[in-house]
Amino acid sequence: MTRATPDRLLVPVPLRVLAVADSDSYLKWAAGLLDAAPQGWTTELAVVRTPITPSPGQIAAAVSGTRFDAARSPVQSPDEEGPTQVLGARGLRKAAERFRPDVVLLACTGPVVDALAAEVLAGLKPRPVFATGLPGISVPATEKAWLFRSGCDLFILHSGREVGEFTELAGELGGGGEIALARLPYLDLGSRGSGDRVIFATQAKVPAKREDRENILLALQSLADARPELDIVVKLRARDDERQTHNERHHYERLWTTMAADGRVRAGAVRFEAGPMHEHLARAGGFVTVSSTAALEAIAQDVPLLILSDFGVSAEMINLVFEGSGTLGTLDDLAKADFRTPAPDWCQANYFHDAATSDWIPRLSALVVAAREGSLTPARSLLDGPAHASARRRARLRIEIPPRVLRYGYRTKRRIRRYLKPF
Repeated sequence: MTRATPDRLLVPVPLRVLAVADSDSYLKWAAGLLDAAPQGWTTELAVVRTPITPSPGQIAAAVSGTRFDAARSPVQSPDEEGPTQVLGARGLRKAAERFRPDVVLLACTGPVVDALAAEVLAGLKPRPVFATGLPGISVPATEKAWLFRSGCDLFILHSGREVGEFTELAGELGGGGEIALARLPYLDLGSRGSGDRVIFATQAKVPAKREDRENILLALQSLADARPELDIVVKLRARDDERQTHNERHHYERLWTTMAADGRVRAGAVRFEAGPMHEHLARAGGFVTVSSTAALEAIAQDVPLLILSDFGVSAEMINLVFEGSGTLGTLDDLAKADFRTPAPDWCQANYFHDAATSDWIPRLSALVVAAREGSLTPARSLLDGPAHASARRRARLRIEIPPRVLRYGYRTKRRIRRYLKPF
């Protein structure tokens, strides 16, 4: 692993950066991160086709407010519509060979990062620096996050706490490249929020139980009854027919429709909307979630918030980081519109650090200089070798085979297994 020496950290060099995303959340992160890059950098953005490829509407929302908003990428062919092209594995390889990037930013889910770095984009000439990162709250640090990204030369995180935890984990596991700090890119997009809107930001993974999700909707109904002057909006990451980074078994809009049909809620008490979060927050007077990076966006836009603790505060609920923030509360607090302002010391330690401490740009520049000089030692992936070969092949199939064909193959496989199941 090549370390960035102090003299190389002083002045960022002009770079050509190709960012590759595979889902809505990673696309939003990549677009925002590169939007903060120096003006002298040439940046391009592409989506690699997988079963969780975002829809055109999701792509537009993800890049909203950044340099990629309504811009056409030179890696696109002239007959392609939209600002960001969706490419299969071969198309992505050809685009990278045409663009000849100094840096490839792999803004993807873990298995896809590993497959792209180790196989699909391996052997590019000249060899680019591979950078990666996580698109939101990454506390606590997890082994999987490090293992899948250990083949990248730079791992970008967003708080001193995250950097500390992943540095400790890297010391235990080995492998990987450098770790750098960046401000979470979504925090600088929106204007200060004010208005009569209350936003509930959904999270695909938590809470997992249908009953818990119904209780959240019932609390929103109670808030609507008690405060009819408020505009209650459930902000969706994806519509029921769209894909997102994580599967959502009990979609809130679908649940609401069923509950309204059963007479448990009033059909028009709340609204369900998609679109860029920063635009919703600009009209908000309150924000609530179980766990979502959007909570940090709300803090950045001075919108009082509430992090629901009824279902636990833990790593599994992805809300452990909010301990000590002063924003944890209950469904009863939500029904009373009891929103909070986070503690300043918590903000400083978590995601709202001094901009001067962010070092991802000079570290990336130093790695590119080393690569150009031929002195860069590529990061060592902990997933190389026969023990992980089959898992890597499965991840590559998600990139190379069109999603419809892949889903048909999975259904056929399940049917065969049921047919062969012993009586």
